Amino acid sequence: MVAKILVADPLAEDGIERLRKAGEVTVVSKLAEDELIRRIPDFDALVVRSETRVTASVIEAGRKLRVVGRAGVGVDNIDVTAATRRGILVVNAPRGNIVAAAEHTIALLFALARWVPQADASVKRGEWARSKFVGTEIRGKTLGV
Repeated sequence: MVAKILVADPLAEDGIERLRKAGEVTVVSKLAEDELIRRIPDFDALVVRSETRVTASVIEAGRKLRVVGRAGVGVDNIDVTAATRRGILVVNAPRGNIVAAAEHTIALLFALARWVPQADASVKRGEWARSKFVGTEIRGKTLGV
């Protein structure tokens, strides 16, 4: 029996291709809850990102549902308690945003070193006090996270 997988949020094409190796994939984004409830009974698996809310009603409607996968870190948009009650596995990708988080951290360090938030606020107030926002040069420094 081939697993039927519903992808309810946009995913990268290579992710879709991996899922196709595991079963029959249907990709439909931006479903309202009532439409998701109407479609979910035929599927064994549901894959979401952060846009789709997997409520208790969605889980109850998923008669064949065995797994809900969150292509991302958190599961705050999934009613894990309702899924657990039905014996439905909820999985996520806890390391999925490591590169983005590291890049964001470095960007914030640079912004703080150069006083970007303060300079931005000053310009928005109509000021132009360049000399107040020189900041600190990073070259030759050791940064730690």
